[in-house]
Amino acid sequence: MTETEQYRAQGHVALSGLFPPQILNGLYEAMRNDLGLSQAGARKFVARGPLLTKDAIEVYAMQYPPMLTFLWGLTPRIALATGCELLPTYAYFRLYQQGDVCRVHTDRPACEHSLSLTIAYGDDKPWALSVATVSDPEPQPVVRDDFGDTPFGSVAMLPGDGVLYQGIHHRHGRLNPNPNQWSAHLFLHWVDRNGRYRDQAFDRPAIERAQRGG
Repeated sequence: MTETEQYRAQGHVALSGLFPPQILNGLYEAMRNDLGLSQAGARKFVARGPLLTKDAIEVYAMQYPPMLTFLWGLTPRIALATGCELLPTYAYFRLYQQGDVCRVHTDRPACEHSLSLTIAYGDDKPWALSVATVSDPEPQPVVRDDFGDTPFGSVAMLPGDGVLYQGIHHRHGRLNPNPNQWSAHLFLHWVDRNGRYRDQAFDRPAIERAQRGG
């Protein structure tokens, strides 16, 4: 089964060795220095939504534009894997704490084709991302602690590895608590330029809401 065939059949595919870890570490160190993430400046990036059990640091590409170089630059590679003509939507960075999970969920319309990219682990212990292998025809905006009876696959990533998954229609999450003191990840998203979510390209709806103050 080819990369694209597996992606279409199971809703996800592992992209091992997508980046040299040194490059991702360079991005992480630059972000820490530029935004003061190891200092008091990190407070304004602390977030905790319904998916997490602990506070995490989240930085979006609109806040740190160098992330866009990864999003835009990866577009041809991800288009090859999906077998679609893609347009980028948005990207963000998240730093998880030890013991945290990511509850099982589906994503918003800007996440038709999503990539979870592992930057680094505090203790070098791989932490798996799990993805349902059957799709929900319509997105299910429900957050759960597990997949229930839905079959799923799990991929344990090393730094530089990625998992490409269909974020809107395939539920996904991290079931086991993070075994590291911390772990750093980059999440990048695209839509099919000819598909039902094409109006989400370049995250236009979110930008328009921000401009309106909504």
